[in-house]
Amino acid sequence: MAGGSFLGALISGWLTDRFGRKSAIQIGSVIWCVGSIIVCASQDIGMLIVGRFINGLSVGICSAQVPVYISELAPPSRRGLVVGTQQWAITWGILIMFYISYGCSFLKGNIAFRLPWGLQMIPAIVLFFGLFFLPESPRWLARKDRWEEALEVLALVHAKGNRDHNFVKAEMNEIQEMCEFERQNADVSFLELFKPNMINRTHIGVSTQIWSQLTGMNVIMYYITYVFGMAGLSGNSNLVASSINYVINVLTTVPALLFLDRIGRRVLLVGGATSLAIWWFTCAGLMASYGSPAPPGGVGGTPEESWSISGAPAKAVIASSYLVVASFAPTWGPVSWVYPPELFPLRVRGKAVSLTTSSNWIFNFALGYFTPPAFVNIKWKTYLIFGVFSTAMAIHSFFLFPETAGKTLEEVEEMFMSGEPAWKTRVEFQRVRHIERGEVDPLKVKAYHQESVSEKGGAHVTAAA
Repeated sequence: MAGGSFLGALISGWLTDRFGRKSAIQIGSVIWCVGSIIVCASQDIGMLIVGRFINGLSVGICSAQVPVYISELAPPSRRGLVVGTQQWAITWGILIMFYISYGCSFLKGNIAFRLPWGLQMIPAIVLFFGLFFLPESPRWLARKDRWEEALEVLALVHAKGNRDHNFVKAEMNEIQEMCEFERQNADVSFLELFKPNMINRTHIGVSTQIWSQLTGMNVIMYYITYVFGMAGLSGNSNLVASSINYVINVLTTVPALLFLDRIGRRVLLVGGATSLAIWWFTCAGLMASYGSPAPPGGVGGTPEESWSISGAPAKAVIASSYLVVASFAPTWGPVSWVYPPELFPLRVRGKAVSLTTSSNWIFNFALGYFTPPAFVNIKWKTYLIFGVFSTAMAIHSFFLFPETAGKTLEEVEEMFMSGEPAWKTRVEFQRVRHIERGEVDPLKVKAYHQESVSEKGGAHVTAAA
């Protein structure tokens, strides 16, 4: 499925630019149902693989474009909350499907696997029809010169239909200026993402998604039964203990939703990576110091369970594995989806996020093949690899990832054009809340933008408009 997700993410940029954010997501919903039908009716491994690949196409499209759609609709002061809620919903989906699959494992016959694969169509059907009742992205509408519709959506989302609200006027002014500037600099191919004025943003977006995989979170989510098997758990107790991971994932995502917009993206990225490094190195140290090689063929005849540890150190390994999840869920989990859509200007946002998301899925695909052989061949040293990755991403994000919280998407564009160093950027939550409430005249907002960029030595994008 990860291979299909990689391809789906790449094509999603073309789909969303041509048909709109809503339509792209609806296309993804239809594709998901097609894949699920094939999987549910599969008669052999080949049919199952085809169905899962088609499912992956849908996952790639939706995982790339849902954050774009939400971020373009959300108020700046709540963008992290709203996009982060998407990640929280995903954690709920993982948890629910785990327990459905676990329950169905007690059924006799083919229904044990056909039933959960059939049930997974229900959310896609709800999403497809539910989107008919939701507005299109105002920024996509503006880019298509559908200005009246764009204004109507802005007023609906931000001011309960009041087109004369100061924040609606300020947002509309910024979108108009940005669209005009982009028309004069029109170039929406993937190649633009690698030009000098865009390469830094592409590097940040792609790195964010790659690092989110190299945190090793999916090693815990996909292969936790191997880890717990090495710690002495087996059978039903292993599955139940593994399910606690999914509960932790749901619960610890909540703090991010509450504080992501107030404390910003950078604190969570750097702090989360640091915490992940601590727990990965702890796992490695415990395994190396208190564990021993498993019998030939692995624990219980499972080659991937190539190391054995017992007693209190084994419980500490289990606890550290839970803490890896608790470190990822409120930090890199939601931020890696909130952050990339904020980095890019409107004209390339769809394609840029499709590229960043595809990098996530190709590394997901690679890790799926790397981890089981790594457990077999380098055993506990696998934990060291992810500890080193986590350390590297903490340093990388501190020096090169700028703060986007508390800024409109157009202000983020201005920040990049000003050339301000990442470590000097700050959260501007209170300022943007005043603007959203209409407490600041839209003309003063525009003047503030021009003055702040001028002070940093940058060229205001609207000067070219």
